[in-house]
Amino acid sequence: MRERSRAAYPALAWVCRDPGRLIAFGLGSGLVRPASGTWGTLLAWAIWVAASPAATDLYIGIFLLLAFLYGCWACDRVGKELHQPDHVGMVWDEMVAFWLVLWFSPAGLLPQALAFVLFRTFDIVKPPPIMFFDARLKGGFGVMWDDIVAAFYALVIMALAARTGVFG
Repeated sequence: MRERSRAAYPALAWVCRDPGRLIAFGLGSGLVRPASGTWGTLLAWAIWVAASPAATDLYIGIFLLLAFLYGCWACDRVGKELHQPDHVGMVWDEMVAFWLVLWFSPAGLLPQALAFVLFRTFDIVKPPPIMFFDARLKGGFGVMWDDIVAAFYALVIMALAARTGVFG
């Protein structure tokens, strides 16, 4: 399994000097310790709550596709700059994947909180095939893809919960 780097975090000034770095580090949320992936996911949630009511499904879908593609490029480049292909501070992958989960989850605090817990659990535990992808896919696409698979797992459980009436 490819483990995320425990190397030193770069300075906020270094991250803010370049748009690719700022995106890869989740608008700076990836610099918060410990558990930078969780902080990035929390920021994604806050952005979702603020922005999603004004967005149509078409715009959300286009945004997520572009955010994924830009994230592949940014995480690849920043990982090379840091000599850490999947530096623990790069959290754009968590943000994009969690937005995907929120997009297909029921609205409301309880469903979103459950989505948060499920996504973070799958992202941390990495059940198969997430661990397979995490270990074998390299570069920015690899950084982004394993979180998309974790999002899929969370979405399956969210769909089952919605189908069985858990959310009322």
